[in-house]
Amino acid sequence: MYGVVTRNEEEVEWSAFDRGFYEVKDVTGRAAEPLPNAVNMVSCFGDTAAGESSPELLPVDDEGNEATREQPYFDWGYVCPTHEGYREGLLETISDCAAVNEDVRLDDVGFPRAEYCRCDRCERLFAESEYEDRFDWRGSVITEFVKEASERIPGRTYLTLYPDPYPGHLFERAGLDLSVLSAYVDEYVVPVYDTHYSTTYWLETIASGFQDLLGWSPETPEAGTPFSIELYAVDVDVDNLIHAAEVAERYGKDTFFGYDASNAQAAIRRKTADEREGVSHG
Repeated sequence: MYGVVTRNEEEVEWSAFDRGFYEVKDVTGRAAEPLPNAVNMVSCFGDTAAGESSPELLPVDDEGNEATREQPYFDWGYVCPTHEGYREGLLETISDCAAVNEDVRLDDVGFPRAEYCRCDRCERLFAESEYEDRFDWRGSVITEFVKEASERIPGRTYLTLYPDPYPGHLFERAGLDLSVLSAYVDEYVVPVYDTHYSTTYWLETIASGFQDLLGWSPETPEAGTPFSIELYAVDVDVDNLIHAAEVAERYGKDTFFGYDASNAQAAIRRKTADEREGVSHG
């Protein structure tokens, strides 16, 4: 199955795509009304505008560095996952999406990096918690949020994962304990983005790693939690995009294309036509 990830309402209905993901709230903080004919997506703790307008929302590390896009390793700003008022607003947004379409995708769930957050609120909550290990406490914070969100989603709960399947990395980086989260998540989505896809051995390596991590594969769909792979479609050569899709299909449940519906549609149509003619892209 092929899907598109878009900010344009009309593209979710294009016939080339079996599923449309529509950004209701993105990492810039831009908001839109949810659509009844799309899986509505919510960027949870990635929100540049919120941090810029309300600095008290920003996560900080033990040196006081704020998690903003001004940092060399952040492409957007973040919000601390323990801020109760912001979490309540997020859950309301998720409920609004679920009222329009019962499937919802949660993006940017987690702490920004392993060294965050050391704000006064996080320090207090950790000290008051039952946990002695900070990583375990962070994991409990994120698991509780995903649990609360999933309870508001009557259909399929999608959760986006950072593309790092190395054991322990997602837990240490973001507080994502997949062994626990899989009780609340129906399908993970792994964006594996490149602007060229001129080589794909690394794509295969990442995808294979997630098979091992999640215990799921197309050959054993009843085992583990399924994951789909999201490819970047903007200005990517169509032949390269087709080859990347062929690799993704061998490992993930479905293949989604991000942010260039026209290019994605061209790749899907050519790939389908080639398969009908018996042509194989190697």
